[in-house]
Amino acid sequence: MKTEQLELMTVKEAGAWASHFLKREIGASNISYLVQYGKIKKYALPAGRQGDNGSILVSIKDLKNYYNSFHGDQKSISGNIQTKILSGDCKNVLKALNTNSIDLIVTSPPYADRRKNTYGGINPDKYVEWFLPISEQLLRVLKSTGTFILNIKEKAENGERDTYVIELILALRKQGWLWTEEFIWHEKNCYPGKWPNRFRDSWERLSQFNKTKKFNMYQDEVMVPVGNWANGRLKNLSATDKTRDTSKNGSGFGKNVSNWLNRDKVYPTNVLSFATVCSNKNHSAAFPDELPEWFMKLFTKKYDWVLDPFLGSGTTVEAAQRMGRNSIGIEIMPEYVEMAKARLKPVGDYI
Repeated sequence: MKTEQLELMTVKEAGAWASHFLKREIGASNISYLVQYGKIKKYALPAGRQGDNGSILVSIKDLKNYYNSFHGDQKSISGNIQTKILSGDCKNVLKALNTNSIDLIVTSPPYADRRKNTYGGINPDKYVEWFLPISEQLLRVLKSTGTFILNIKEKAENGERDTYVIELILALRKQGWLWTEEFIWHEKNCYPGKWPNRFRDSWERLSQFNKTKKFNMYQDEVMVPVGNWANGRLKNLSATDKTRDTSKNGSGFGKNVSNWLNRDKVYPTNVLSFATVCSNKNHSAAFPDELPEWFMKLFTKKYDWVLDPFLGSGTTVEAAQRMGRNSIGIEIMPEYVEMAKARLKPVGDYI
């Protein structure tokens, strides 16, 4: 065949070509991700030529340029920002990372008995045993000033909630972690449903763990508007409102309402409301971009290192790249590794 005839290929043909070029399996779906995220161009199928996957063609030159822009598993975004996507089981891959090198870990591991088609599923009775070797490595690589955010939720089965998440939290404390805080992710657009003994789930846990009580936290970065309540409540202050009013229940807590005068922002609560809809529809359990972004604002500064040991489709590293943080993502599924790489911006977008 002539060279010009090989310049454009169907998505299926491009997958076979890429598998040979990279010496690893690349499916047609991986090529489709590159088209979907604008990494390579798509061309219309000429009349009379039979195609596949929506009848489009892709350029082999575009594919070469894209794959050559990666150097192994590491991609340099600019002179200062790096994004590393590592393929493999995080239990093993984590051992190669430097001790005390990570500022923030934010991740969502496979939930017990969930995602069996993609991750095989872990029995609730075995979940703690499965996770502790991983968290041991996370404890090692995290800086003493760093934070670990774990997104996880127990399921309901046979009329009651499973206890494996609670058991995991207790086990992590015994391992040396401090269970500092519990954030709630309120899913604004949860699916409707009805059960005989409970209501639909609309929240998930975001457990915060630290190595020490002194860790980096930049609370001003996540302040929110004070809200309309201030317009009426602060208009006419009583004498009590202008001094510290100690709670009558003996808790020791108190408030001075006048402190909120002339303020347009306040600190948020530990309930975060994000929709479950995200830019990627090809992963079975992706969380929204806003979730890792919020924690990066709260616990990191530009050029800090962020780690996601269960990277999935790449939400965390994409957010880190966009916010000027260095990041490492580890993913065991080759298909998701390629998907995550497809979401990254080219070098020129940051220069």
